[in-house]
Amino acid sequence: MSENTSGASASGGTVRGGGERTGADLGSVRRLWHLLEPLHAVLYFAPEAFDEAAALGYGTQERWASYFPYRAAPLGAVGSERVASAFYSFSPRMVAAYLDPAWETASPDAVLKAREAAMDRAYRAIFGDRVDSPELAEAAALARRAAEAANTAGRPLAAANAELPWPEAPHRQLWHAATILREHRGDGHLAALLVAGLDPVEALVSFAAIGAASVERFKSRGWTAEEWTAARNRLAARGLVSEDGVATEAGRALRRQVEHHTDELAAEPWQSLGADATGRLADLLGEFWVAVLGTGLFPPETTLGIGKV
Repeated sequence: MSENTSGASASGGTVRGGGERTGADLGSVRRLWHLLEPLHAVLYFAPEAFDEAAALGYGTQERWASYFPYRAAPLGAVGSERVASAFYSFSPRMVAAYLDPAWETASPDAVLKAREAAMDRAYRAIFGDRVDSPELAEAAALARRAAEAANTAGRPLAAANAELPWPEAPHRQLWHAATILREHRGDGHLAALLVAGLDPVEALVSFAAIGAASVERFKSRGWTAEEWTAARNRLAARGLVSEDGVATEAGRALRRQVEHHTDELAAEPWQSLGADATGRLADLLGEFWVAVLGTGLFPPETTLGIGKV
């Protein structure tokens, strides 16, 4: 990593002239992602979210009919090409199938109101009396400080969510902050994939190749078997995977580089918050993270690779 003049160390923390670390290191950056991701993503699995989506007219037989409008609504009534670009790893055909009719069913403003109501209800159901606890309020305040420190330049999903008004209730602030920080990291991850020369389907093939999730799980992103095989062949020609799709050492090294670069690009909010406050937030989030995972709403395997990369 080349030297920079901003005071950021190679491990991601900010160091004063005397050597005292004032920001979060990259291990903390990754830890906060692991903790905040489920707090955001429960929107796409909670029964309350399906109820609100159904009230708008979206199908609820599977989650994608509500996933795409819920996640894309901060961008406004944009078309599927822009959403496919921002979401990156989904097949454009899949995005179009769900998003092209989405704004005819409900406006983005109506979808935003529905997701706010969904998360209010879901968090109340999951956290119970703890939704009004001082610990949750403190966690929300710290997460908001980090989210407000996130530079959204070149990060369309983070910027779109950051532009929305902050809700008043602490538990709703926590979800909003988790969403901004999640999309901030996600936007940076796409930049890291582009730098690594991995197109959308290659990104999935290379991730499956290191065991982040099964090939079957990645099929949920809508690519055909022919597109998957063609991407695997392109990666094999670069020496990144074997013929049977297993990552070579070069392929594993490239994915480590992508993850490290993603952590670096996600570090700024935590550097701004500071190491002590970041650690305090991680401690506070633990019980809420356990509560969300304890619902059993999430599938046993996801495409994010949390706990595996």
